[in-house]
Amino acid sequence: MLTRALFLTLLLAAPAEAEKLANKLFGAMEDPSVQDPMPVGSYARGCAAGMWELPETGATWQAMRLSRNRNFGQPEMIDFLIDLSETAVAIGFGKGLYIGDISQPRGGPMTSGHASHQIGLDADIWMLPPQSLSLSEAAREEISSIPVRSADQRSVTANWTRVHRELMKQAALDPRVDRIFVAAAVKIEMCRTAKASDKTWLQKIRPAAGHDTHFHVRLKCPDGAGLCETQTPTVAELSKNGDGCDETLTWWVTDFLDPPKPSGKKPRDEDAPRKKGPREFTMADLPKQCQNVLAAD
Repeated sequence: MLTRALFLTLLLAAPAEAEKLANKLFGAMEDPSVQDPMPVGSYARGCAAGMWELPETGATWQAMRLSRNRNFGQPEMIDFLIDLSETAVAIGFGKGLYIGDISQPRGGPMTSGHASHQIGLDADIWMLPPQSLSLSEAAREEISSIPVRSADQRSVTANWTRVHRELMKQAALDPRVDRIFVAAAVKIEMCRTAKASDKTWLQKIRPAAGHDTHFHVRLKCPDGAGLCETQTPTVAELSKNGDGCDETLTWWVTDFLDPPKPSGKKPRDEDAPRKKGPREFTMADLPKQCQNVLAAD
């Protein structure tokens, strides 16, 4: 009988399977690889070895949408989430955290949803403060988070509180955090109430489309993770060494929502290659080490 590792090795070596979609292969993996932890590649083009599973329920958190099997992360991410959940309780954010998608057991592209979350260093945290940490698996599929951004995308709703702000501030102050993605209206509100001393952590809060019912934490590449690609530009570069409360933020509630009409039709280059999306990646599009991650026990 072929071992699982040998089967996958032969599968990936077969010419016909070399073009098989990477998200189908990684999405089929039920468990992490038995390897030392290592994020491989970039946040939106990579995989992850030796991931840790966030327990489904803890003293200060619950992992949501368990049917997706996306509660796996690098050790640094799992430790960070547990630490932040304890902070959430201390500042009065309900009973802790409802934690959404982190990564698949071996990372990699997903069959639905995220473009990133591929190397175990991204996590979604719900805006809904937990009132119960004893939700059943079925209840975690049914319950929804709350929107903190208005329907017109230009302001926050009454769901937004000073405790939400404090939670994101504490997350951003953590040296493990590279950046946090949230709806532009939320960043605008945080800028409105900011002090000069908030610059260093506030520059980590980055506007992004969607992200109105959760905020998305991205950690830095861990020390010694030689296969992990650091994201550029840095948040300092994006914010011009400021807090990011500038015209680039205003764009999200002006031109982004109401794009100016083009002055002229730009000619299309028929020969220009179309950029692949993550759900179109094959194994050849990922770092070569991802084949080892997929084939490992």
